[in-house]
Amino acid sequence: MNAYSPHSEGPGAQNSGVAVAEPIPVLSADDFKMAFRLYPGGVSLITADAGAGPVALTATSVSPVSAEPPLLMFSLSALSSSTPTLREAETVVIHLLNAGSLDLAKLGATSGIDRFADATRWERLATGEPVFTEAPVWIRARVHNRMEVGGSTVIVGEALESSVLSESFDALASSDGLVYVNRAWHRIGTHSQIH
Repeated sequence: MNAYSPHSEGPGAQNSGVAVAEPIPVLSADDFKMAFRLYPGGVSLITADAGAGPVALTATSVSPVSAEPPLLMFSLSALSSSTPTLREAETVVIHLLNAGSLDLAKLGATSGIDRFADATRWERLATGEPVFTEAPVWIRARVHNRMEVGGSTVIVGEALESSVLSESFDALASSDGLVYVNRAWHRIGTHSQIH
């Protein structure tokens, strides 16, 4: 940051003798979006019910924060129809998806549909949250903190419980992962591993 003395004649000086910092240029929204379009993100489906019915959305913003205590975070766009419910919910379920659950990713990413119309795909946990049982891994989390930033809400959750499908961990670990990059779904696995 540039600082100027009250007697400075340089840029930012004003006749009143008060220094004014030059505006710091920021990246345009289009350039920012383009940069992150090229950055692969793991895919998850987030569900919740704040009392007015279940909602779901697909996100690539889920990230672990801490193992002790077990914290994770994700962001929500104000443009999503699911965001108001997720902002109000005290608990959420984060489904960590792999390539075998691409249909769940597409379900949460499709606008204008009832994501819970097929009652055979989901159920409620004993604690009330909606969960898609075919997801390979899910984590139930209590909302620890919410922060409004720009046009988004960042949510930090404390993990309360998790479930891994009955397959062995080794079988799940060897399944192909799912990422979203440059507006497309991609399968990652041993074929894409760099040695």
